Amino acid sequence: MPRRNKKSGGAQGKGRTNDSNSEDESFDNVSVYSHVSEVASSEANDDLANERFEEKFEKALEQATEKSAQTRVQALQAICELLMHRYMPDYVEDRKMTLMDFVEKSIRRGKGQEQVWGARLAPLLVLQMGGDKGISKAMNQFLLTTVQDKSISFDARSKCVSALGLLSFLGCEDVAELVRLMQYFEAIFAGSYLRGDDKTPVSVTAEAGALHAEALSAWGLLLTLIPPGDFVSLMTTGNNMFPSIKKFLGLLQSPHLDVRMAAGETIALILESGRAHDDDFLEDDIAELSEAVKQLATDSHKYRAKRDRKAQRATFRDVLRYLEEDISPEINIRFGTESLTLDSWSIHHQYSSLCTVMGPGMTSQLQENEFIRDIFELGARPTNTGINGNAKIKPTKLERHLVNAAAFKARSISRGKNRDKRSAVVT
Repeated sequence: MPRRNKKSGGAQGKGRTNDSNSEDESFDNVSVYSHVSEVASSEANDDLANERFEEKFEKALEQATEKSAQTRVQALQAICELLMHRYMPDYVEDRKMTLMDFVEKSIRRGKGQEQVWGARLAPLLVLQMGGDKGISKAMNQFLLTTVQDKSISFDARSKCVSALGLLSFLGCEDVAELVRLMQYFEAIFAGSYLRGDDKTPVSVTAEAGALHAEALSAWGLLLTLIPPGDFVSLMTTGNNMFPSIKKFLGLLQSPHLDVRMAAGETIALILESGRAHDDDFLEDDIAELSEAVKQLATDSHKYRAKRDRKAQRATFRDVLRYLEEDISPEINIRFGTESLTLDSWSIHHQYSSLCTVMGPGMTSQLQENEFIRDIFELGARPTNTGINGNAKIKPTKLERHLVNAAAFKARSISRGKNRDKRSAVVT
């Protein structure tokens, strides 16, 4: 090895060194062009992904008008899944009237799963449109009518309750209107109140229990918008605007897990809002509440499913800690280079409600959806930066073409030189 190094130090070796330097310069140029072309290629891939998204969306829009109910259901499901995973406000804006028409027809004229998916589409549309209040108000009317219609299936009514709660959360600012809607929701979950003899109603089926739990969750979601002072006044003046804490205490005895857990979280929301205005809010009821919550936090009854017992204990341990120590559970959500801290019951409930709508697409929506970012006070979307820290601006189609042509030319020159050297060595 040392001898070979010495030979390369001769005149012939120097010539090769010079050629190598020129090659290095050439390859440096190639690397620069390569980096730029990779950026352009990434943008081109984004364009291709958008085109595929639009093709799938247009196909689903066409299928949503078919006569077959099954085809319409599949189309609504496809539209929902596309809107969950991709933030496309401009694209949706151009088709909002069509989408609103689909929602209304599926809920008013459809049955079963068509109503379910129509109700799921409603909040997704509003979230894409930045909380358009006009859209929310228009859809609230027929959603409320459907919620109150007892001839409709429990599942469809449950999804309409969830949609109505979310649309009101996203677009309603009037306290009187919020209170009115909360009273509608109470009229639904009142079906799980204890009877006059303090016994749970036996007529509440699992499907009805799911509806009551959704109504409780929607009631709690709107509670997060009520100013604490107004809430305490409405809760304690004896005007029956809101149910008493004893009613919620009775809901903890429901035979249905989802009702018990929704009631526990709602009790925490009630106390959190009240304590923000008055440190001694409902202090006389804390002992009784703590005893009931402690039983559920340590529940080991074998007649409950193991999975249900685990979920129940985890929820009510957090509620008990808040009742006794005034400490809320803290969860840190990471997405990309950012994070969101859920450090209060209200923020946690808002996040969970949006996750119910967005499903697995919540992470990407936190990164891209400006309206959702405003809800959680995440600020403006972070700007993607290039290699030197400068903002990366999407190139036009012509610019991408020129970059690719320049990179191709650089590669051709470099490979041409290498081919010339190989032919010289052979001769």
